[in-house]
Amino acid sequence: MDLETGVKSKHEQILSLLDEVSISGKKLGIILQTIENSKIDGRHVTLNGKRIKNFSSCSYLGLDLDQRLMAGAIDAITRFGVQFSSSRSYLSSPLYGELEEKLSRIFKAPAAVFNTTTLGHLSNLPILIGDEDAIVMDVSVHSSVQMAVSLLKERNIHTEIIRHSRLDILEDRVKELSLTHKKVWYLSDGVYSMFGDLAPINEIVKLMDIYEQLYLYVDDAHGMSWAGENGAGYVMSQVPFHKRMYLTTSLGKAFGASGGVMVFPDDEDYRRVHDYGKTSIFSIQVPPPVLGAAVASAKIHLSADIYTMQKQLQDRIKFFNQTAKMLEIPMLSDDISPVKFVCLGKPIMGYNMVSRLMNAGFYVNLSVFPSVSYNNTGMRIPLSLHMTKDDISELLNEIALQLPQAMKENGTSIKEIKRYFKLGTK
Repeated sequence: MDLETGVKSKHEQILSLLDEVSISGKKLGIILQTIENSKIDGRHVTLNGKRIKNFSSCSYLGLDLDQRLMAGAIDAITRFGVQFSSSRSYLSSPLYGELEEKLSRIFKAPAAVFNTTTLGHLSNLPILIGDEDAIVMDVSVHSSVQMAVSLLKERNIHTEIIRHSRLDILEDRVKELSLTHKKVWYLSDGVYSMFGDLAPINEIVKLMDIYEQLYLYVDDAHGMSWAGENGAGYVMSQVPFHKRMYLTTSLGKAFGASGGVMVFPDDEDYRRVHDYGKTSIFSIQVPPPVLGAAVASAKIHLSADIYTMQKQLQDRIKFFNQTAKMLEIPMLSDDISPVKFVCLGKPIMGYNMVSRLMNAGFYVNLSVFPSVSYNNTGMRIPLSLHMTKDDISELLNEIALQLPQAMKENGTSIKEIKRYFKLGTK
């Protein structure tokens, strides 16, 4: 705060907004909660003594409770204990090699495993991006990518942010930056984690074929498993592995285990990041039971079972889209993604609707600042195989029932909500 004027700094203003969100959300019991279950079934959680249907899980294929993954974890504990406490720069559990070999078969490219996708970015980007390169980030690229990019500022690497999925702007920037920089890196998600919309991967690759200095670094954490050959993800379902594409993803969502995966177009970059990426050599290893579960999941991905599960999820996604459209619920998109987003506008609408749904027996994710812009608050609804079509129908009908009442209470309208999200009006 300025001592003379009493005006809050930008940092203090942001903290005030964050305080407003966290304190309000906690008081209403809709964020930062701990479930009361002693055992979970995938469909339900218990909060404040009430059993409610859980539409917040990103385990899209339901593999987190698959008996094969549980057996893999138990076997790994029996053989290697609960922790293999060594830096990978010295010794690794043999499960690492088994998992990376199977992941490389899934992606048909060299793959390295990290404790988390975030830690993978922190190893990847400082090695891959050179001092003479430039970075162009989609404004909605995942926060973990943006955090890793912040480490490059001390090297004075040119970085800029462009509007979401605006490839016309990207092309203009590539043309200009190519005149002064060796490589131009475009950083994006495959499936954007908040809104669930899909990156225009085919169009990006077309630009890469035109401009040799354009490189793609794409985080497909929310696209893994539910799409693509062997569950290689949404990005790989759209394009073959490009020689200038660097793919990152997560084992902690639809894959059903935990950890991050970095996939490379060549063995040289794999070796460098694998052998001396900072978070690879200075972080403790992924615990053996997690690796055991991940190996079991990789075996499923390399079998025909993965396609059965993908189809089952696609059926639920299509059913959700059709029902939401019939009920005239303001959805951000009807993409094939399992991440769905109901548009609400101001945060007060988010608090109101999530509270109403909890009272009716449903838990959904509140998407609010800073995860989204202040006036782009909404309800993020991941779909998983844990939930039935009846569950989906009940949820959407409850949203359709409660939304007009919430809008009336908060003095807003569908027209205003659509304006906030630039959806247009009928």
